[in-house]
Amino acid sequence: MTATSLPPNSVPRVRVRVNRLVLYTVLVALTGLFIGPFGWLILSGLKTPAELAASPVHWLPTDFQWQNFADAFNLIDFLGYARNSLIIALIYAVLVTLSSAWVGFGFARLEAPGKKTLFGVLIGSMMLPQMITLLPTYLIFAKLGMVDTYWPWVFWGLAAAPYLVFLFRQFFAGLPRELEEAAIVDGCGYGMIFWRIFLPQSWPVLSASFVIAFTWSWGDYIAPQLLLSTDKSTLAVAVMTTYVTSAGTPVANLQAAASVMYVVPILLIFLIAQRGFVAGMSTTGLK
Repeated sequence: MTATSLPPNSVPRVRVRVNRLVLYTVLVALTGLFIGPFGWLILSGLKTPAELAASPVHWLPTDFQWQNFADAFNLIDFLGYARNSLIIALIYAVLVTLSSAWVGFGFARLEAPGKKTLFGVLIGSMMLPQMITLLPTYLIFAKLGMVDTYWPWVFWGLAAAPYLVFLFRQFFAGLPRELEEAAIVDGCGYGMIFWRIFLPQSWPVLSASFVIAFTWSWGDYIAPQLLLSTDKSTLAVAVMTTYVTSAGTPVANLQAAASVMYVVPILLIFLIAQRGFVAGMSTTGLK
């Protein structure tokens, strides 16, 4: 049967199937592109040092070295460093999520002179590289006697984060004005309106903000390396600095194995909160 003799309704169906096939092919290719580095990390953690240094590249290990994961776990106080990372990440994620929600609520629902200018300055601060503020931050915390403590993460959390403020501001700006007007008529102040009405409505953005902030803190290497001693340091610092030989050469296969275990908590948190995360990222900015 030729294309000209096809039923009229079959041509759009063929086009839809071709478009879906192209779309799925692109999605599979992108998935492989994003998963590829993590897969290579797992394979690196299962190789011997000789296989990692071999040329040409050994794509698959000759004999899977599962012992590398046990060695990476036992050579350092892995659970202790993970506990430190968890404490810091939770402190920062909880505080910065709440403080960013409060600031975003103010930008979205309150009126004040210069509000747009101040919001523009806040968004513009996202363009500043972390390295610019690194030395002043260290000097401030050193003067306050907060080096080698977790207080810097408390203050960073209370100071809110510009990107999270933007997310909350966009979400709160899309909520109906009638909600707060009815609450004001009932005698509620803006503090009560925020805690009892707006914050419970924003669970998708709360979930997304918590995951983002937790990932920021869990993956941070510079601040813990700069501010904390070895005993109070985080897993990110331990993975990068402790798997070395007596000559100071990194043991790459153990670092790779430890990095895989280091990433697992982030993956679990995202899998648990992915529905709220996707909903939060997709609903901000919609009215």
